[in-house]
Amino acid sequence: MINKFENENDFFEFTTVMSERGGVFNANNTDIKNVVIKIIDDIVDSDDRDETVKKYTTKFDCPNAKYYDVPEEVIKEAYNKADTDFIDALKRCKENIETFHIKQKREGYTIKQENGVILKQIIRPLKRVGIYVPGGTAAYPSSVLMNAIPAKIAGVKEIIMVTPPQKDGTPNPNILAAAKLCGIDKIFLCGGTQAIAALTIGTEKIPSVDKIVGPGNIYVATAKKILFGLIDIDMIAGPSEIMIIADETANPVFVAADLLSQAEHDVLASAVLITTSEALANAVTVEIEKQLSVLPRKNFAEESLKNYGAIFVVNNIDEAVKWANLIAPEHLEVMTKNPLELEEKLVNYGSLFLGEYSPEPLGDYFAGPNHVLPTNGTARFSSPLSVDDFIKKSSSIYYTKEALKEAADAITLIAGREGLEAHANSIKVRCEN
Repeated sequence: MINKFENENDFFEFTTVMSERGGVFNANNTDIKNVVIKIIDDIVDSDDRDETVKKYTTKFDCPNAKYYDVPEEVIKEAYNKADTDFIDALKRCKENIETFHIKQKREGYTIKQENGVILKQIIRPLKRVGIYVPGGTAAYPSSVLMNAIPAKIAGVKEIIMVTPPQKDGTPNPNILAAAKLCGIDKIFLCGGTQAIAALTIGTEKIPSVDKIVGPGNIYVATAKKILFGLIDIDMIAGPSEIMIIADETANPVFVAADLLSQAEHDVLASAVLITTSEALANAVTVEIEKQLSVLPRKNFAEESLKNYGAIFVVNNIDEAVKWANLIAPEHLEVMTKNPLELEEKLVNYGSLFLGEYSPEPLGDYFAGPNHVLPTNGTARFSSPLSVDDFIKKSSSIYYTKEALKEAADAITLIAGREGLEAHANSIKVRCEN
């Protein structure tokens, strides 16, 4: 079921496959792009944008959505009816996420110079943010927490959530309960391109936002990429990825379980093991088949492993580190005799999980670091969702007349070299007398 490779050429071929997979999801599919543009244009040109959004919800999600804007009493009821164990679990996760993210909150600063110059960096929260919460093949209340909590810590004034209705037309009660716990201001039952378009341009009921965050399917990702610039976005998040570095000491049951934990997400998900042990590779292959047979989402996992799953047997751990840094996976686990020794060598990943008792789902739900992570190799240059994503930084400059005179020669010289005489003149007219 999972592909097994043993030489460098195979690894390079696999990186090509992964690159093509990323390209498909990264808004480069012309057919999908055309569909997305058609929907966006339809909503923009509509005399009743809300009705147009509802039309696409009926077409793509379900024909009988019970609500469009979910009433507050329905949200409260979902929270009150949720079983106490679930609410308690959400509260524990929320506390850990808050503890981790509160450290990210930053203040502006002021620089006062002896000549009277005052320079400032001013930190302000975004005014209004939209959160997209998936509700297709699976619904994720954890996504509500991971997106809303850093926004709240940043001080965002208003959070609007969009999420597709379930097939029976009702909102997912677990998502509503999580939204209530996080203090979401408004919830609308719509998904896909139409939800992203509505949050961007606004409708009578859905207010336009400054930024949209949260993962979604390929249509959501494509819409976010196309509309970026009118609004800010978190990232173009592709299908889930896990890579595990393991040696002969690793438990094959744990390794197989963790590979499958990501493969079950989506048929485009990727699960990769890099190991120095041929025996472990064989044991993991057997164990995958065993665990796969009882998975409710077996079909998703099978397709994922067939197309984007791999086991690589390498000569030593340094080779494993090299390939991990090249691929830059979303999730990177280390199951070796001394996992902490590799922390400094590994530099490209969304989130790192060290040791056999730090599985990836720990980060998905409970530990505290954000689970909205860069995918498709973008961990080489981008970061997980954080409080920084919900703020904007502005600068403030105050100069006295004397201070400007001190700087005038340097400014006019550079402006002259650039051929921008009006820039230079702006300084000269203040210093002539």
